[in-house]
Amino acid sequence: MSAPGEHEFEVVSSRDVHLGRVVGLRIDDVRMPGGTVAKREVVEHLGAVAIAAVDEDGAVTLIHQYRHPLGRRIWELPAGLLDEIGEEPVEAAKRELVEEAGLTASSWETLVDVAASPGFTDEVVRVFLARGLSEVDRTDLGHDDEEADLVVHKVPLAEAVRMALAGELVNGATVGGVLAAHAVLTGAASTRPADAPWRDRPDTFAKRVR
Repeated sequence: MSAPGEHEFEVVSSRDVHLGRVVGLRIDDVRMPGGTVAKREVVEHLGAVAIAAVDEDGAVTLIHQYRHPLGRRIWELPAGLLDEIGEEPVEAAKRELVEEAGLTASSWETLVDVAASPGFTDEVVRVFLARGLSEVDRTDLGHDDEEADLVVHKVPLAEAVRMALAGELVNGATVGGVLAAHAVLTGAASTRPADAPWRDRPDTFAKRVR
């Protein structure tokens, strides 16, 4: 048996259970440190971006959106899937900020990368900090599904932090993005460039369905 931290988790075999529009489900047989083989269910995801858009008054834009798995509307940062072939993450973020919040930004930086639940899914969300905001019209974008029901609201960043710590924000990327934005804007931390390397960007599902 290898020493702790040195074992190579070899995938012995793999089979697909489901390939959908946004996610896929596969089951891998993985060699464990003791030599046994264990099954691991993996939900493959396209990956996503989210945006902490903070205006000159220090308010962050949140959207209230219905999320069917939770069965209710929750507050989130504007966000969207990396579902356009060849589109860079920051460009996807710019598109989503217009579509969901009716905003553009002159300054873009990388805040955090958030693995949604790495015990069973490869979904990782990159959260950007957007500043230098301007309003644009989003009424002619032909929204349907849940996006037709979006409510957009600005709250002071400190209030968003309170909401996160009070359990009023539960989306992982939103919590991480709000706390990171507060840390950056209070001088406790710094950002990365908008095109910073993204080691854990999901690509398995996208390669399989395109």
